Amino acid sequence: MTLIDTHTHIYDAEFDFDREAVVQRALDSGVGMMLLPNVDASTVKPMLETHERFPDCTRVMMGLQPEEVKGDYKQVLAMMEKELERGIYVGVGEIGLDFYWDTTFEQEQLDAFETQLKWAKQLGLPLSIHCRNAFNFMARVLDKLQDGGLHGVMHCFTGTADEAKAYLDLGFHLGLGGVTTYKSCSLKDYLHNIPLDRIVLETDAPYLSPVPHRGQRNEPAFLVDTAKKIAEIYQITLEEIVEITTSNARKLFGF
Repeated sequence: MTLIDTHTHIYDAEFDFDREAVVQRALDSGVGMMLLPNVDASTVKPMLETHERFPDCTRVMMGLQPEEVKGDYKQVLAMMEKELERGIYVGVGEIGLDFYWDTTFEQEQLDAFETQLKWAKQLGLPLSIHCRNAFNFMARVLDKLQDGGLHGVMHCFTGTADEAKAYLDLGFHLGLGGVTTYKSCSLKDYLHNIPLDRIVLETDAPYLSPVPHRGQRNEPAFLVDTAKKIAEIYQITLEEIVEITTSNARKLFGF
C-alpha cells in the first residue's frame, strides 16, 4: 500500500516553479495520494487547477481557514457552500479556530466554524480541523454539535494527552505531521498510548518540514520521514505504519 498525505497545499505559489517534480517525488517516495484542503476564496482556483492536472493522485476539500475569516466571511461562505454542491469534494476543510496571532474576529471565527461543521453533517463529509490557541473554545463547540454526525481529522495535532483524549472521545482522528519529529514535541511522550486506528499522516506542505528537512520547504515526499518516526515511537515497522494509516485515511475520506 502507499502513503496518503491527508493535508498538503501543493497548489500554493511556493510550488509554482516545480509542482510537477514535487508530485513525481511524492509518487516515487511512496506517497500515492494527496488531499488538498482549501484556505480562502483566492485558493479555490489554484487548488482545483492542481487537482485537474493530477487527478489520479489528488483529492480536494472545501472550507474557509480560520485565519482567513474577515469581515466578508459570510459572502465567502456562501460561495463555498455553493461550490460544495458540485459533489467533487471529499471533505470540509481546512476549517477551525485560531487565536494565536489575533482575536479581532473571534466571534466571526466561531460562527464560520459552526456553519461549516453543519455543512459537514448535512453532506456526510469528514472534516479537516485547524486549532491553535483555542482548545477550550474548540472542545465546547464540537461537544455541542457532535450528535454522531461529525468526524474527521484534528489537523497538525501537537496538543497535550488530555487534549488528545478529548478529541478522540469526540470521535476524531489525529493528524500527525513533521512536528512529531522535533525534539521539543511532547506528543512523542504519550503517542504510543493513542490507538493506531485513530491516526493519519500529513505534511501541511509547504510548512512544518520534518527532521532531517527542517528549515526547508516541506513537500509530500517528506511524509516518509514522519512515518518512520511514528513507527519508531510505536515500535512497529514502517510497513505497518504505512498500511494502518493508509487504511485509516481511506475509511475516513471514503475513497
